[in-house]
Amino acid sequence: MDLWIVLSIAMLAVWAFVTFTMTAPGWIHILLTVGMFLLIYRIVVRGTRDVERGPKA
Repeated sequence: MDLWIVLSIAMLAVWAFVTFTMTAPGWIHILLTVGMFLLIYRIVVRGTRDVERGPKA
């Protein structure tokens, strides 16, 4: 597993805990947004093959 995937899962866990156990302030939902973005991005990057993007200088 990638370190960024673990970090994104931790963000989602903190968001879920705070949201469902107390009255969460509005800014706590940024953890949901960033955590989901990071998780989806890292899964896509890991599944993409390395493609040569033109001649290297």
